[in-house]
Amino acid sequence: MEWSNVTWFLTALGAVVVLLTRIRLGGESGDGHRASGVSNFSSALVRIHTTIGVLTLIVWIVALVTGTRLIALAALAGWWLLAIIGLLLLARWLPSASKHAKGAAADAWGSGAGLSILGHVGMVVGVAYFTFITVTERL
Repeated sequence: MEWSNVTWFLTALGAVVVLLTRIRLGGESGDGHRASGVSNFSSALVRIHTTIGVLTLIVWIVALVTGTRLIALAALAGWWLLAIIGLLLLARWLPSASKHAKGAAADAWGSGAGLSILGHVGMVVGVAYFTFITVTERL
C-alpha cells in the first residue's frame, strides 16, 4: 500500500465533503422549507465549516507537497476542528423531542441523513488517518 496515494485520495474526499455540505446546507437555513422532525442549524455554522474547510485543504496540500511536518500539524488542527463542526451539523438529524413533533420525513439517499452520516463519520476516520501518518512521520 502506498501511503501517499491513500492520503491524496482521502484529501480529495475531504474536499468533496466540504463542498457537498456547502451545497446541501448553504441555502436551506431560514428559507422556511425543511424536513419534518429535523432541527434547524445556524447558517453561520455552515459558513465557518466552509471557510475552515477551504483553508485547511490549502494548508494540508502545502504540507503534502513540501513534506513539512510543522505545516501538517497546523493543518491537523484545522481537520479536527472541521470534523467537529461537521458532526455538529450532523446532529441536526437527531429526532425532535417535542410532544407534537412528527417523525423525520423519509428522504432520498442524497437529501437525507445517509449522505451526511457517510461524509462526516468518514471525515472523522480520514482525519484519524491523517493524524496517524503525521505523527508516525509517514507524510
